Amino acid sequence: MSPSTASTPAVDKKIVEFAQQLADCAGEMIRGAVQDEKRSIRPLDKDDGSPVTALDREVELRLRESIRKRYPGHGIIGEEFGADNPAAEHVWVLDPIDGTKAFLAQVPVYGTLIALALDRHPILGVVDHPLLPERWIGIDGAGTWCNDERIRLEKSPRRLAETTVAISSPDSCIGEDHFALQRLVEASKWRVYGGNCYGLARVASGHVNIALEAKAGIYDYCALLPVVSNAGGVMSGWKGEPLTIDLVPGGRILASNNHDLHRQAMACLSGDADSR
Repeated sequence: MSPSTASTPAVDKKIVEFAQQLADCAGEMIRGAVQDEKRSIRPLDKDDGSPVTALDREVELRLRESIRKRYPGHGIIGEEFGADNPAAEHVWVLDPIDGTKAFLAQVPVYGTLIALALDRHPILGVVDHPLLPERWIGIDGAGTWCNDERIRLEKSPRRLAETTVAISSPDSCIGEDHFALQRLVEASKWRVYGGNCYGLARVASGHVNIALEAKAGIYDYCALLPVVSNAGGVMSGWKGEPLTIDLVPGGRILASNNHDLHRQAMACLSGDADSR
């Protein structure tokens, strides 16, 4: 089975094909912009101080247009243009360029995130890294693939002291979150920083054992949930909250290779002395 032939009662193969077409479109636009020496990609500051580019907006608009044309009854939530019919049974969640800072620095760990939620629960996720190239696809009830290779988490650590932890930006952890992060850092073996969606996707392959974010939006995690969970991993809020298209409190998300690590990581983040 491949993602192109995978089909479940909730996720028809035609929807999987369409999601990949969206990723193809976004990838072509991003690669074209990067390779166009005449185009200057300049950042603008959003209200929260994070950067955005004209390309972010162009890509999201193109994806929204394609979804409306193909599935006019579906809702859409995007990082750049907000929600359109978010109460629909099926809702697409889009992040045209996750890791805009990495994109601006031309560090190719950024990616396009595309998710489809059914009754508010993400059931299909595509994480596309257009310059690597590397594409992850997670389909509820079918599995996870990276570039058409089936991914299964079979061997992974069971103790925090043996883990590699990925953190996109320690700067996002302030106040109590900072101390929670420090506890997890001290309990782990190795840390890697700045991976954005790439670090989270690597939880699915086992190269990263635990990944966490603070202040994540739903468009930052909805595509990754099916990728991680259908490879055999676990993903939730820091306190075990289920991830849906309703934002987890504080945008605090946690992904782990297995339930043992996830339980220990949550205990460590909460300050439980028995976390190791």
